[in-house]
Amino acid sequence: MLKTTPFHARTAALSQSHAWRRWAGHVAASHYELSHEREYHAIRVAAGLLDVSPLYKYLIEGRDAVRLLDRMLPRDVTRCQPGQVLYTPWCDAAGKVLDDGTLARLAEERFRLTSADPGLLWLEENARGLDVTIRDVSASTAALALQGPRSREILQALCEDDLAGLKYFRILATRLGGCRVEISRTGYTGDLGYEIWLDAADALPLWDALMRTGAAWGLQAAGLAALDLARIEAGLMLLDVDYVSARKALTVDETSTPFELELGWAVDLKKAAFVGREALAQEAARGPAWCFTGIALDWDDYARRFREAGLAPRVPAAPWRMSVPIYSGAAQVGYATSGAWSPMLKEYIALAHLRTPQAAPGTSLDMEVTVAHRRVRAAARVVRRPFFDPERKRG
Repeated sequence: MLKTTPFHARTAALSQSHAWRRWAGHVAASHYELSHEREYHAIRVAAGLLDVSPLYKYLIEGRDAVRLLDRMLPRDVTRCQPGQVLYTPWCDAAGKVLDDGTLARLAEERFRLTSADPGLLWLEENARGLDVTIRDVSASTAALALQGPRSREILQALCEDDLAGLKYFRILATRLGGCRVEISRTGYTGDLGYEIWLDAADALPLWDALMRTGAAWGLQAAGLAALDLARIEAGLMLLDVDYVSARKALTVDETSTPFELELGWAVDLKKAAFVGREALAQEAARGPAWCFTGIALDWDDYARRFREAGLAPRVPAAPWRMSVPIYSGAAQVGYATSGAWSPMLKEYIALAHLRTPQAAPGTSLDMEVTVAHRRVRAAARVVRRPFFDPERKRG
């Protein structure tokens, strides 16, 4: 039986479309209106409020908390200061990515790790012999993402502390609308945004306060379809869509390393030891076989394919998630994993895995598209991620 989040009483009442998705065993809104379009535009020009409570959340506390996390993660956790948040993948012994998420250092010996898949067993296996306590607080901790250019103004109207000094990937314990919360300058939209972490018992009062206050700035509840479009524009990968966890992969070819996912910057090989270090050091020396990058379709060639079929060009009405072949000449050199028509950029874009020799920005390739029920090829080029990267995100 699917679970509901602490905000479900509000999200269900807002749902005109009754479009729901399954997310980590929960029912989550895909879009509240009949289309995701207005929710997406709210994220880009005003603010969107998203229920992200289904994320798995773990509190790691104790004298050896840093030691455990530094053993498990490829990033240097010893350099993470209280009030700082790290984005990080983590790997198995072969250097293959198991999951990715954020690590917030809430106090000297207290951390919160978020993940897309259950990770308690992996944490406990790595914690053997260490003085550390691990608690699954997924159900007791509610979470909201407030994303968009007006998000700071909305939060500041309710917050007891000045948010002007809360820097990118930092976290602050404060009170919001009378509720005790932690606000992190993080998100999954590639825009100015915040994530709010609170006790599940305070979920509904805080939702009401945010929606009431945010109305003056155009705040709109947003679902997963709008989030999917925003994260593709931001070039952000999604587990089970853009990569497969090594825990679930059926073959080695389905797995990816941080270097193949363009996450080499999150791997600190100067550390003495962490899970997967030896394999990742070998890969760093020889170079990755694959690159995770962006693809932009050539509009003129795309439109030509439709004209040849006697049709006007059509773009996807919603983001798609599937494996789509990409070619260099007659040879398949990779595959796209998710894509969309970007309303902001006025481009048809996709995220893709490409063989390293064909992954340089500007490389001309072809991607399969469907025209009149037939698969044909349209010209495309390799572009850097993110596609959309406004200065306000970090400013």
